[in-house]
Amino acid sequence: MEKSVDVVVVGAGVAGLVAARDLVEGGADVLVLEARDRVGGRLLNGELPGGAPIEVGGQWVGPGQDHVLTLIKELGLRTYPTYVDGEHIAEFGSSRSQYTGRVPKMNPLVLADIGQAQYRLDRIARQVAASDPWRAPRAEELDAQTFDTWLRKTAHTAGGRAFFRLVTEAVFSAEPEDMSALWAAFYVGGAGGLDPLINAAGGAQQDRVVGGTQRIALELAEELGDRVVLDAPATDIEWETSGVRVVRRSGLTVRARRTVVAVPPPLAARIRFTPGLPGDRDQLVQRMPMGRVIKVNVAYGEPFWRHAGLSGQANSTDRPLGTVLDNTPLGGAPGVLVGFLEGRHADTCSRMEFDERRAQVINDLVGYFGPRARNPIAYIERDWAEEEYSRGCYGAFAVPNALTRFGPALRKPVGPLHWAGTETATKWAGYIDGAAESGHRVADEILPKLS
Repeated sequence: MEKSVDVVVVGAGVAGLVAARDLVEGGADVLVLEARDRVGGRLLNGELPGGAPIEVGGQWVGPGQDHVLTLIKELGLRTYPTYVDGEHIAEFGSSRSQYTGRVPKMNPLVLADIGQAQYRLDRIARQVAASDPWRAPRAEELDAQTFDTWLRKTAHTAGGRAFFRLVTEAVFSAEPEDMSALWAAFYVGGAGGLDPLINAAGGAQQDRVVGGTQRIALELAEELGDRVVLDAPATDIEWETSGVRVVRRSGLTVRARRTVVAVPPPLAARIRFTPGLPGDRDQLVQRMPMGRVIKVNVAYGEPFWRHAGLSGQANSTDRPLGTVLDNTPLGGAPGVLVGFLEGRHADTCSRMEFDERRAQVINDLVGYFGPRARNPIAYIERDWAEEEYSRGCYGAFAVPNALTRFGPALRKPVGPLHWAGTETATKWAGYIDGAAESGHRVADEILPKLS
């Protein structure tokens, strides 16, 4: 069986669905193929006791993320703020503090070191974000080193370096040694600085979507109707200048004039292209692994930490569960703490048996919030490295020397093939906003080619 359309989109995450929606509005005949039995990609809602949805994948939106905020409004969805009232908890080495505002109480020398290192990072990031990162001043110098190497030259105290390791794990779900310093600067610059990346109020974690963030994808798919086909992994793409032929695992095929590949770079590399892709494109995706995170939602009968004057926000440079936030639904019950095992901590904890990993998470929550955290009513986890059609989260990143050698291949079409996905965004790469930006971009690339 064979079907013919103007454009076939591979992947029904936000990037692919936004591209399809724009193309349909532009008059194109579109088919979206999704390998999973659901839409949303790295957005996924789970269920709490009592039936309320809870996000087990990507979830937050914030100021400056204009693409996704516009999309949410267009789809008739609403947002509500992440709970941040009360004192936050910060553990740096053997020191623990409870604080309000942005800055935890810590050694003044360490605090000054963090400030000067962040100033330098933000300054470089602004330069990198002003153009394609591989064209930026000092691009080759930055890309030739890991982010860890840059930090060791820039942060002068052990506490300062520990802070930036925690930030790297929280933002990239990877370690500073893993990625290019140029990629880190590009990512920070695309968000407008480090503060917007790490802050809740006023930052990327400010707001949540009523009903769970997967509703963005579900509403888009509802608009597209039977143009979205589930359980349809694309295994082969045969292409030439005049068009493409996409082969699904079942053997069914789709012919199209153009194709949007809207999956993470490592998954795009697993599709068999005939003829093979240009060397630069293939070399690039070999150098863009996924981050690694296990996301955990732990539910309690009530948000007991609020009654103790705590916001639910906690960070530690030493605990495996290094970042925790209040994830209680809009209605106020059950109380939920969301935590993240990221980078090397995800590596270690993924090798544990379930009961051992759960005990590790609960012990960390007890360490943060006291004995009432010992007895949750539900424990919900998602290891995104185990997802066949994600293979990690939050996003892919570039290793040293990838961007300066092969960066232009990140977004450049190859004949009738177009590349979408949050990693291809110019701003907020790795976020839902970046995915939406990339979907708009590829639709704008394709529509003039169809006329």
